Amino acid sequence: MPTSSRSSTRSSSSSSAASGRPRKGVLIGVLIAVVALLAGWLSQYAVSGNSSDDGGSGSHSASGNATEEDRSENTAAGDPALLKLARRDADDPFARGDADAPVVMIEYADFGCSFCGKFARDTEPKLVEKYVKKGVLRIEWRNFPVFGAGSERAALAGWAAGEQGRFWQFYEAVYADKGNEKNSFTDAHLHEIAREAGVKDLDRFDRDRASKAARKLLDKDRTEAYGLGAAATPAFLVNGRPIAGAQPDKVFTDTIEQAAAAAEKADKGGKGDKAGKDDAKSGKDAEQD
Repeated sequence: MPTSSRSSTRSSSSSSAASGRPRKGVLIGVLIAVVALLAGWLSQYAVSGNSSDDGGSGSHSASGNATEEDRSENTAAGDPALLKLARRDADDPFARGDADAPVVMIEYADFGCSFCGKFARDTEPKLVEKYVKKGVLRIEWRNFPVFGAGSERAALAGWAAGEQGRFWQFYEAVYADKGNEKNSFTDAHLHEIAREAGVKDLDRFDRDRASKAARKLLDKDRTEAYGLGAAATPAFLVNGRPIAGAQPDKVFTDTIEQAAAAAEKADKGGKGDKAGKDDAKSGKDAEQD
């Protein structure tokens, strides 16, 4: 092949490669931007939820005609798409509280996470006492193991404990001991925790934690968490309103109470609409008579 032809071919190939690289780079950039946007979106709710009486963060005003009260109610009502993530299964062994409670808090957590343990020890018992037992709040667990193989083994073991109705006892036993944070969770250790949680049949426990069903639920939960843009544990959704991290008690109580008030208002509005429709139907029937 003549030198000029070879040069032309190399030039053409280089141009094609050069034109392909930017497109690939743009695609990667877009994917990174989407992930960052989701993570930032989750964080902005955490910041707004973490506003306190100091009038600082979370009090930024938005443009438009909506009042501060309107915006607060809209935020408390949560994102409708995220509200649908609540499973509300009355037989779910990984949930506690009434299936029809006005507020559902979904908890994405890792048994090897120190901040998850802090929430479990310091905050959650208060929420159970104040809201779950009174029928206001339902808590639903989601496995989100991010600290490696040990965390995955613990998540699978938690599922197995749940199959014998002892998930929450397993949950409390894991988090009660700070030594379990980022633990390797060996078989012997998991048996010890299971016995402490009151799991009776350890042979079944071993079969269940090795089952495809356990792995399937773990993967489903983790995919759900990543799909929300969660990058760390713990992460929460309170009636579709995200909270990131083991925030102070007040963040959770304020968010729960706002969500409960929004749910009550929506329920009353729905009943009012139904009553109005019934009255209109009655009036129409009377006219026909």
